[in-house]
Amino acid sequence: MTVAVGRLFLVPTPLDFGVGDALAAADIQESLPLGVIRQAAGLSHWVAENARSARAFLKRVGAIVPLAQPMQAIHIAELPRPPKGREAGGRLAAIDLAPLLAPALQGLDIGLVSEAGLPAVADPGAALVRRAHELGIPVTPLPGASALLLALAASGLNGQAFAFVGYLPQEAGARAARARELEALSRRNGQAQLMIETPYRNQALLDALVATLQPTTRLAASCGLTLASGWTRSDAVSTWRARPGRLPTDVPAVFALQAERTA
Repeated sequence: MTVAVGRLFLVPTPLDFGVGDALAAADIQESLPLGVIRQAAGLSHWVAENARSARAFLKRVGAIVPLAQPMQAIHIAELPRPPKGREAGGRLAAIDLAPLLAPALQGLDIGLVSEAGLPAVADPGAALVRRAHELGIPVTPLPGASALLLALAASGLNGQAFAFVGYLPQEAGARAARARELEALSRRNGQAQLMIETPYRNQALLDALVATLQPTTRLAASCGLTLASGWTRSDAVSTWRARPGRLPTDVPAVFALQAERTA
């Protein structure tokens, strides 16, 4: 008898993950639909970047909808940890991830979670999704907040033509060169450019962008989105220089720029 293949559910998590222990008891219904919480509560197999944070997420789920199984009976597998950097996703894609999807081939549904937000978007889980498609496992994304799209919407920059470019180089000269490259691309195509940084380097990236970009280029920074303290500032670089901004070193931020188009 043929066993029906399970599904890979892409389960979003709240954007407050990693921001502070005091938020652990926050009601996740503020950021996740009840249907997503119910789906998560019923899954017994998971793949996550970090099993500890996945269990913390399930604890919050269970506070709203009882888990179908006790926490100790839920299986959480971790994605392999490739070296960090721009090519990390490609290196993960080169690792055979089929064993992580074995429960689905046996007819069991699997949940994939990121550390925060939508899995597989600016997230190494994309490699697992690709492998699921190769194995014929149906993939079902569930609705939830994406920091990238929320930041773009709040920035006032071009929401019809944009690109996410990930991390900029850490070395000052290479970072400035990349920022100028993205600014030129934005000017030529009228395209907003979105990027992120490790929270403790938020200020360094902001300072570099303010120092490097043209005065008329618009620069937006969104910090702590979906949190009560979250905010977005979108100004010309000249205004950022006149009124410098400060970013926290322990809260995720998204940056976006858009240059004025040449005639």
